[in-house]
Amino acid sequence: MTVIGSCNALFVMSLTKEVLTRLPGNVWGGLQGADALLEKLREGNIAVPTAIQENYEYIGDVESDVVICGGTLGILIGTALAQKGASVVLLEKGILRGREQEWNISRHELQVFIELGLLTEQELENAIATEYNPARVAFHQGVEVWVKDVLNIGVDPVYLLETLKRKFLAAGGKLYENTPFHTAVVHPDGVIINNQFKTRLLIDAMGHFSPIVKQARQGKKPDALCLVVGTCAEGFPENRTGDLLSSNTELHNQCQYFWEAFPARDGRTTYMFTYMDAHQGRPNLAALFEDYLRLMPQYQGVELDQLDIKRALFGYFPSYRQSPLQTPWNRILAVGDSSGSQSPLSFGGFGAMVRHLRRLTQGVYEALESNELSSKALSLLQPYQPNLTVTWLFQKAMSVGIYQKVDPNQINNLLSVVFMEMQKLGEPILKPFLQDVIQFSGLTQTLLKTGLMHPLLVVKIISQVGIIALLDWTVHYINLGIYSALYSLNQHMEPWIKRLSLQQQYYWRRQIDAWKYGSGGDYFD
Repeated sequence: MTVIGSCNALFVMSLTKEVLTRLPGNVWGGLQGADALLEKLREGNIAVPTAIQENYEYIGDVESDVVICGGTLGILIGTALAQKGASVVLLEKGILRGREQEWNISRHELQVFIELGLLTEQELENAIATEYNPARVAFHQGVEVWVKDVLNIGVDPVYLLETLKRKFLAAGGKLYENTPFHTAVVHPDGVIINNQFKTRLLIDAMGHFSPIVKQARQGKKPDALCLVVGTCAEGFPENRTGDLLSSNTELHNQCQYFWEAFPARDGRTTYMFTYMDAHQGRPNLAALFEDYLRLMPQYQGVELDQLDIKRALFGYFPSYRQSPLQTPWNRILAVGDSSGSQSPLSFGGFGAMVRHLRRLTQGVYEALESNELSSKALSLLQPYQPNLTVTWLFQKAMSVGIYQKVDPNQINNLLSVVFMEMQKLGEPILKPFLQDVIQFSGLTQTLLKTGLMHPLLVVKIISQVGIIALLDWTVHYINLGIYSALYSLNQHMEPWIKRLSLQQQYYWRRQIDAWKYGSGGDYFD
């Protein structure tokens, strides 16, 4: 039996506790700890550390080009930089080892590992734990769309990180495990980390809750949150297809629930997630997990007592409009989830890091080579990207205010219409969107078709998101078109850029990267 006092108050959730306490480790305690941190985040009560200080004395000799803090995803760029000849130190608070749950991605995105020399073709195949086709997009009482080769690859994090660790060390990289980041002091000629490591550049790959990020954002509440819960379990009927985005209910508790499900090496992974603002009255992870366990049998067509649950998965992903994050200090660069370089629709993590790996590796290497390590120069490595910013309106359209009154099936109706029109326009429009890549041409065609064919629904959505949000979005939409046009000029500029100094080349290439990634042009690489 489940008793809920209020959205934000005490929950007696016997089903969730019963399921989680049967799993190895203190999973129930972990969920409670995550919710305690979530409550502080919503209250704006996150302590702001003094992780970074500045000192105007010169260090003299430094010991490395780069120190990367956060090994789980930092090992990707660390290995790439080490293989290009940079001296790299990697600090990891625990043992650098991948989790058991696969990372999902599309196959063509994995080619960057081959291009950067991080994996051989055979090693890449060995890293792929699962592969399925096709994948479905479906909405309650609405459309059903099937696609192939989109986020259908499950990468084995244990194998991948172990292979990269070996190559990182072979390339001369230095790995310090059980070495958490504590503090850093920025000097004119370098950074001293933990009063021990002296380097030219500090890269923060510690994630959303990095102490460096907390200090840079000064305790600001996130503008939006995505809450996710799920399990990996055995006992499902044989099913080699997946769901990328699915809903089977109307609004519940002012939340639209979405599902994602796919085959895994040891069963089937099923997530439920929802978008929301950071209002204190919103449900927490425990409440979401209770709804997940209640609704999952209906969604998957199998009773809970038929399942052997191997793992429970839960977390939340904060999004800030001020993203990607540009730190105010010289010689410090945030990457991956630390930078917030994913859209508010995306979970970020592995996929976002892989998407920007080629750009960041080359950009950091050129910054070191040209000694362009000021905050201004490094900010060009995390530039404004209109194709990310336009998705804020989509996130707003896929959620409702805590006191807002809308048709309970309005979000499902909107998404059904949008995906139906994208399906008619074809895979070149549909597939990039499903991979969190927004392009001006595809977006414009979709908007025109939707507006012409379903004007009343568009009016309802404008009322839901508000005129101010729509006007703000219009600016970024126009910028998306401008970036697309500017990037098309890139091929004519490269011969001219090669004649410039190293410093000038660095600035121009970063601008071209901004146009490329800010317009979604990287999708065609």
